[in-house]
Amino acid sequence: MEEKKFDVVAEFGVDVFNEETMQQRLPKNVFKALKKTMTEGKELDSSISDIVANAMKDWAIEKGATHYTHWFQPMTGITAEKHDSFISPNGDGTVIMEFSGKELIKGEPDASSFPSGGIRATFEARGYTAWDPTSYAFVKGGSLYIPTAFYSYSGEALDKKTPLLRSMDVVSDAALRILKLFGNTTSKRVVATVGAEQEYFLVNKETYDQRKDLIFTGRTLFGAPAPKGFGRAPLEAWNYL
Repeated sequence: MEEKKFDVVAEFGVDVFNEETMQQRLPKNVFKALKKTMTEGKELDSSISDIVANAMKDWAIEKGATHYTHWFQPMTGITAEKHDSFISPNGDGTVIMEFSGKELIKGEPDASSFPSGGIRATFEARGYTAWDPTSYAFVKGGSLYIPTAFYSYSGEALDKKTPLLRSMDVVSDAALRILKLFGNTTSKRVVATVGAEQEYFLVNKETYDQRKDLIFTGRTLFGAPAPKGFGRAPLEAWNYL
């Protein structure tokens, strides 16, 4: 009996609602609008949310999913999720599988144990999850996982992802201003992925000549051990710029 070979390329990401899957399952105009949201940070048009949600639901059910969850990273050091079923009962004792754009975009998990929970009005103490279209949804263990940000009624970040997304926007805005100085006026957004492992600094020649440590070693001698004890990170180097 011939042994079946495992095709890594074909199997990689099969349970992820990635860009290729979106392009196959969404109308062209909807995919284009969603892609613009993902790449330029534009607000998602509410008119297409139901279409995206339905396509995502059908795909997830084909993968064996019966539930969906807004998956987020609260300030507890672990991830959190609240699972809801796609099942919607009919009056005749039967059920249908439904998933709306509203359910995709926003959820309302409990947030009474977070800082904003001290506000005793129920609607103000509640937490909210918002779909992050820049992260792909995926199927795991019979559920559709929807990556989300978690925030309070007053807009406070209650997770680790919201500050990250906000900082990426700040970096993008600053980078675009620099690009425009060099004549690039067409770019709409700059996405930060992986930066340098350590900080680096530009030192002018006159200052460099006054620093024997830089001349001899090629780096500053002032630093502190990394948390794992490997290497040294530069300290106060900005004083010599």
